[in-house]
Amino acid sequence: MNRIAFIGGGNMAQALIAGMIRHGAQPGGIAVAEPRAEALQELSREYGVATYTDNLDAAEGAAILVLAVKPQMLAEVCRLLRPAVQKYRPVVISIAAGIRIAQIERWFDAALPVVRCMPNTPAMFGAGATGLYANARVSAPQRAEAQHVLDAAGLSVWVPDEDQLDIVTALSGSGPAYFFLMVEALENAAFAQGMSRETARALATQTALGAGRMLVESGETAATLRKRVTSPNGTTQAALESFQADHFPAIVGRAVDAARRRGVELSEAMESIK
Repeated sequence: MNRIAFIGGGNMAQALIAGMIRHGAQPGGIAVAEPRAEALQELSREYGVATYTDNLDAAEGAAILVLAVKPQMLAEVCRLLRPAVQKYRPVVISIAAGIRIAQIERWFDAALPVVRCMPNTPAMFGAGATGLYANARVSAPQRAEAQHVLDAAGLSVWVPDEDQLDIVTALSGSGPAYFFLMVEALENAAFAQGMSRETARALATQTALGAGRMLVESGETAATLRKRVTSPNGTTQAALESFQADHFPAIVGRAVDAARRRGVELSEAMESIK
């Protein structure tokens, strides 16, 4: 793979770097810029990658530039990176939530091949889910390189238009918190019935893991598996009927829409930054 530079060395960048190295990438071809000295020391010690405190030094000669900084910092980071980006014309991969490709190109003052992606936190365990969108300037080989970077942290899928990344954000980007909430509620319900919290947590957590594995490894839909484990007039049916009476699908639909709308609002708020 061509030289790749990460601007920002936080958790998501570390997850991608770890995954790439697990999949055979050479640490010498990876550069990371990060202002925190302790983070640089950890990156160098753990992965053997080249580390820099200056973003321009890290970006020098890179064919792939991963923007892994907080959205509110991205405009200034892009402006400071303009000399390197305009000289080397790398494919830019942005993992900054809510920042549109047009905004990135404006801040770089250049028409560039840009891939926007929305990973999620399970990427830190190699179990992430990432949606990607590429503009028309991204070539087929560059798409393959971008997917290779994100595949190292789990599943990655392409969406046909940029607006669908707002749905990705609401579904898989924020999604881990929904499952954590469900496990938390199950734990609390069992605790309220008299079970110890430790036992309730262990059972709820393992149930979530097992159900997830069944979904991934069986190849069956969630609806098929749900029906398969629901015996007529049994305990599972009683619980599902209670969920249905409380309009559980509608609750989930409203929550996902609220997350999507908030993502759009945050993106629009960044439009004022020139």
